[in-house]
Amino acid sequence: MQHGVVSIRQLIAQLGYSRDAVARACAAGHLHRLHRGVYAVGHLDIPLEGHCLAAMLACGPGSLISHASAAWLWGLTKVSPRRFAVTVPGPRRRRLPFAIHFARDLRAADRALVRNIPVTALPRTLLDYAGGTSSYWLDKSIERAEELELVDLAAIDELLGRTVGHPGHGRLRGALELYRPPPFSRSGMELRFLGVVAAAGLPRPATGFNELGHELDVYWPEYGLVVELDLYETHRTRGAFERDRLRQEDLLLGGIRMTRVTGPRLAREPERVIARVARLLTQGGLERR
Repeated sequence: MQHGVVSIRQLIAQLGYSRDAVARACAAGHLHRLHRGVYAVGHLDIPLEGHCLAAMLACGPGSLISHASAAWLWGLTKVSPRRFAVTVPGPRRRRLPFAIHFARDLRAADRALVRNIPVTALPRTLLDYAGGTSSYWLDKSIERAEELELVDLAAIDELLGRTVGHPGHGRLRGALELYRPPPFSRSGMELRFLGVVAAAGLPRPATGFNELGHELDVYWPEYGLVVELDLYETHRTRGAFERDRLRQEDLLLGGIRMTRVTGPRLAREPERVIARVARLLTQGGLERR
């Protein structure tokens, strides 16, 4: 399936057409020229995927749909491309109505086939997309890739290791920190947090405290503040998600505030985490006077 488009190379090499036969098919209305050497078959009412494939075919062998166009093909964004982006393995002198990107080192690992269209593999798509979009949309695209179970950190790290200097390199590396396993276990996170609390000179909280029928991770009863220590691995089910929200509501109705600290945040910015906890403790002390 080629979404209603074909190249002259394919017509000659695979279907046995001559250039004269292609010209006759165009004159008869069986082929409709989209770009030089690329045609719609039978009619011009082809889907957006057809125009996408036509852009790739027009750029020649080895070309790949890339950047925001590839993100759309992978399903990482719903915004369909107005101007297709194509990455080519060598310089193109001919002017084309696309966003052309030249890549000197396109490897087999950088290539994929999505909806039967040659496209940059997901790691390369994220890297290229990171170089031309906002942090917000990059984060949303990575979230979508995770939902589709497409995120392969090892493959992305391999790509990052050989693309230092790429415009999207730093932004993609930073955005992926959230998806890396925390450097400590659940119990290790509690010890780490208590250490940060002590180093900041804050009052020592209770741990494993039971209040209103719920076991609390870290609790300052005199301040009415609970800190929930979150690791993604412990909250991956729908049931756990619902129970967490119900528990937070029960505590709030009982006059107890809750804040959440994730493993990645504690590892990445412990000073900022504890500064915010300190502010919440101060606010709680004022409210309880």
